[in-house]
Amino acid sequence: MPKSNSLPIYSLQSFSKKDKGGRAFQAEVFDANRHFAVRYPHRHDFFEVLYLKQGSGYHIIDSNKYEIKPPCVFFMSPGQAHRLELSHDIDGFIYIFTSEFYQLGKSNENSLLELPFFFTLQQTNPPLIINSPSDKTFIESLFVKATLEALKTDYSTSLMHAYLNLILAYLAQLYTVESTTMPKGKGHLLVKKFYQLIEENYQNNYNVNQYAEMLHVSPTYLTQTTKSLTGKTSNEILHDKLILEIKRLLTQTTLDIQEISAMLNFTDQSYFTKFFKKATGETPLKFRNLTQE
Repeated sequence: MPKSNSLPIYSLQSFSKKDKGGRAFQAEVFDANRHFAVRYPHRHDFFEVLYLKQGSGYHIIDSNKYEIKPPCVFFMSPGQAHRLELSHDIDGFIYIFTSEFYQLGKSNENSLLELPFFFTLQQTNPPLIINSPSDKTFIESLFVKATLEALKTDYSTSLMHAYLNLILAYLAQLYTVESTTMPKGKGHLLVKKFYQLIEENYQNNYNVNQYAEMLHVSPTYLTQTTKSLTGKTSNEILHDKLILEIKRLLTQTTLDIQEISAMLNFTDQSYFTKFFKKATGETPLKFRNLTQE
């Protein structure tokens, strides 16, 4: 696929082929026809749960590559860039939704972040492998019911919300990658909120002080918390995100160096070049040339 001058960003309505009236959720079959209708790589502004029951290939999320081993479930948070390399016999289901839809009727504003597979502290997204036949049968039945309900002209929003809650609650019990290794509590949620804010604001190139202000904590406390839970300081996390986005724009778009620098709100192109070279050992232009060879 030829490079474009931007990375596609899909809203829920543009991503779903069966959108009805701009609703905040969708559940549908995910097969070869569904997959190949979307440009890759891309990112989106909603949450995604992708259940694959058949097929093979790879799912590349940000800089991590995961092999498809059905039955399995992938989870995507808003802002993440990904692409799929899938066989033509791929088959499964996808449920996409906004945070506002998930939060309907919930008094706990952190309920979505408390799920172990969104905005993970390890910043990785390994799939959940379904090992138990009974788990596979139950999970698949939930996706089938949600998909059939979503097809109805007079679909029930409350029923779709109930299916989503049940799907996520059941999968959260099976998902152990983060829940067995990361402590829970206020610090855990603080860092998840930090990651969420970074995804929403990375193009503004905010500093740690600005993020700390948005989170209503001191910069020192934010750095101490991120360091204790992730092994990285707040500044290191911000720099890692910027480097990832710069590499993505250099390799996947036709934007020139000055345009990328301006897009990510660097004060000048010279500082942008020094920042990238300090982190990677290469200038942005040399990095682009090397990746194109």
